[in-house]
Parts: sequence; structure tokens; C-alpha cells
Amino acid sequence: MAEVVITDMNYDDTVRYASYMSEKNNWALLQDTSWKEYEKVPRWIVAGYTTIAYEAIEQLQKYNIDAPTHVFLQAGVGAMAGSIIGYLVNYYKSNYPAFTIVEPKQVSGIFESARQNDGLTHSAAGNGNTIMAGLNCGEPCTITWPIIYNFARHYASCHDDVAKIGMRLLAYPQGSDNKIISGESGAVTSGLLALLMEKDELIEQRKVMGLNENSIVLLINTEGDTDPISYQAIVNNESFEV
Repeated sequence: MAEVVITDMNYDDTVRYASYMSEKNNWALLQDTSWKEYEKVPRWIVAGYTTIAYEAIEQLQKYNIDAPTHVFLQAGVGAMAGSIIGYLVNYYKSNYPAFTIVEPKQVSGIFESARQNDGLTHSAAGNGNTIMAGLNCGEPCTITWPIIYNFARHYASCHDDVAKIGMRLLAYPQGSDNKIISGESGAVTSGLLALLMEKDELIEQRKVMGLNENSIVLLINTEGDTDPISYQAIVNNESFEV
């Protein structure tokens, strides 16, 4: 029987604690982030994430879409994001999409690493408070950071309200679009794209990113309503606005 231990530490310190306990008890540590001398297992997990990109390409082809022009990828440590970028760059070669990395405003380690622009990873500068629990990671994955650093074109550090907008848009789609149940971490890219395309005050960012009516943007939802009570409160809040 498994024993679950709940800590009061943040994600990164909890990972360090799990690593310490694994070494102490000769356990196997299965973790998708990486650091010096712990890369073998994360590489396997990162390779597994490429299945998402493979299936996305298959679906795009069914719609006769050769390639997306843009891909928005939510990131915690960046293992999934780096995996998808690596696969798509390898698949599309010189015609790869414009990649945007999306993180919570208060815990944006990849954003901070890109801002410092020295090729190294840097810890998030915020306070770590966010409803995007799946992205609440302050230190980038070392094996995928070089991929992100070399191929991502844009970085976004988003307020929690951006995730809420995405959740509502996906829960109540227009026209014949299917309803998608998406939690906070999965919906933040949808919220960001909607704001970029709709808000006049973001017109310059939209131009810089090359987003227009001809853009084909790939978004990947990575979670459902992991907190059903919070999910219902957010998507059914009719008075909510940015």
C-alpha cells in the first residue's frame, strides 16, 4: 500500500525532499524535472510527452492543415513544453511554428530565465501564489530549457484571471464548437489567445507575435476539472470580467 505524504513546502522544495528521501531509502524517483546527475528518467518522461505532438499533427492533417502558424504551450518546469517544441521543430524543420511559453505571473521561472537572456536557468521571481497548481513550479527543467531557449519566440507571464477566461470560453463555446472541460493550468493559453485577439490595448503585442485572422494556433489542454468545486465557481460566475 502506498503512503502519501503532504508537505507545506512549495513544488521545488518538495522535489528536493522527495529526492533526498529516495536516496536515503534507496527508492526509485520518477520525476519529470531534472537537475545535474538526475536526467535519465526525466528524458524518458519528456520523450513520452512527444506523443501529444504526434497525435496533434495527425489531427491537423485530418483538417488538411499542413502546419500551425503558432503554438501556445503552458509551462511549469517546461518538460512538456520543451518536448512539444523539440518534436515540432524536428518535424517541420525550417517551417516550424512560432512558440509562446505561458506561465502564471507569480511563478514564471522560464519567463525569468528568458528575461535574463544568458542561456542559464533562473528561479521565478514571484511569490508562488496562483490557482494554476499544475504550473506552480519555480525552477525550469534543465534538459528542456536549452530547447525552449533556442526555439521559443515569445514568453507570457499571466495573471490568474487569464486562466479563468480560458476556462469559461472552453466551457461555453460559440457556434458548433464542442464544450471542453479544462482546469486552470490547461486553459490559460486559451485565455491568453482570446485577450490578445480581442483587446485593443494588446494590438502591439498581437502584431509583434504575427497573430491575425489567418493564424492557425495550436493549443493543448492538459487537465480537466481537477478541483470540481473551484471549476464550477469559475465557469458559472456570470459577472466575471477582466
